[in-house]
Amino acid sequence: MENVFNAILVVWDFFAKNILTQPAYFIGVIVLVGYLLLKKPWYECLAGFLKATVGYFILSVGSGGLVNNFRPILAGLKDRFNLDATVIDPYFGQNAIDTGIMATFGRTFGDVMVLLLIAFIANIALVRFQKYTKMRAVFTTGNVQVQQAATAFWLILFCFPSLGRIQILAVMGLILGLYWAVSTNLTVGYTQELTEGAGFAVAHQQGFGIAIVSAIAEKFKSKKSKKIEDIELPGFLSIFNENMVATAILMLFFFGIIMTVLGKDYFVTNEFIPSTQNFFYIMTTSLQFAVNLAILQLGVRTFVSELTESFTGISNTLLPGAVPGIDVAATFAFGSPNAVTLGFLFGALGQFLMIGLLILVKSPVVIIAGFIPLFFDNAAFAVYANNRGGIKAACILPFLSGIIQVGGSALIASWVGLSKFGGYIGMFDWATIWPGFTIVMKLLGYVGIAVVVLILVVIPQLQYRRDPEGYFLVVEDYDAYAERKA
Repeated sequence: MENVFNAILVVWDFFAKNILTQPAYFIGVIVLVGYLLLKKPWYECLAGFLKATVGYFILSVGSGGLVNNFRPILAGLKDRFNLDATVIDPYFGQNAIDTGIMATFGRTFGDVMVLLLIAFIANIALVRFQKYTKMRAVFTTGNVQVQQAATAFWLILFCFPSLGRIQILAVMGLILGLYWAVSTNLTVGYTQELTEGAGFAVAHQQGFGIAIVSAIAEKFKSKKSKKIEDIELPGFLSIFNENMVATAILMLFFFGIIMTVLGKDYFVTNEFIPSTQNFFYIMTTSLQFAVNLAILQLGVRTFVSELTESFTGISNTLLPGAVPGIDVAATFAFGSPNAVTLGFLFGALGQFLMIGLLILVKSPVVIIAGFIPLFFDNAAFAVYANNRGGIKAACILPFLSGIIQVGGSALIASWVGLSKFGGYIGMFDWATIWPGFTIVMKLLGYVGIAVVVLILVVIPQLQYRRDPEGYFLVVEDYDAYAERKA
């Protein structure tokens, strides 16, 4: 029996490292399996696999370029001013857990991959029995799953440090699997409306956030409310009507200020630029934002159509009525392109305001804004908010999100002891929903586990009861759903 278990772990380790946690290949495999189930010719299956994989790689180039170019600039504030601060960023958070897990709890980071397996199986099972669970989406963003498994591992160990290895993994696997299924499911209807039936949901770090923002944005809607794309600026301001120009100018202003404050010496010392480079390094770096955003949007357009078509094969046979949950960056190709830039800027304003407040009140934890929460959360919130409530919602809600991200992360990171290791995941759900779960479990013990599970189980049931006829129709036949709603 032990040999069988070890063999399963070896196979899982290979699959997890080479496919599941590599979203491009995982999406490619999903497309391949879907086309095989649709009984398409082998050459169409191969072409679909390659197009989806390459498309996701293109998205990753754009997304990675954004993160790699601008994360050092924000993190540089910590080094430049010698701040003993916590960076809110999923990768900083994962590194903090890797560094501190043995010293704090006597556990190894290796258990994170076992937790990922249990949670992923739980997610698939919950979707397979969606007739009862009402959960419709499979979480396929593997790199995000690793970050979340690591953070959940720490938070639940903080609540139950004396639980044995098997028990703690079982508890975490159930809760995390439920969270993946529920948070992704919450985005299904809103994403179908945004993309006009593209056939995917968001599986990232802000599923609850997207649902909350979309619901609140509806309150901004009126006869006078306008979407960003409906506004035509007059005179010289008309240059901002062009997305690429608007993004380039605004990012030059935003990052130009920060890079000027950091100074050229900082970038030369850290080998970001050669010593012979002149002030154009500021312009070049800032304009890369527009370049990477354009690349990201091209990647989305390349793979989404393949994924949508192929997943019908999976949903018709293996997981009836299911949709794939993919990276939140896929939503940036829909709605107004300028919403992405506005969401980033207003989210940054909220974050910096809250960071200033923490410094003012002499908080024991000072937060440094991480680029991933700053951009990916708030840009997505603006896209959804603009679609449902117009430009006011697209500005106000990311601003409030920025405040919440910093405040919530400061509280939870200091309480659970992650702040002393320099990082916390910092994304919206992990600055709001998961701190709430942690409080419930810490205060109520094992009863708290039941309460958290019950909350997660009930949410899709409540969604279903609000619109029983349209709940599954929005996935199965979006055109019919839209006609019915109209």
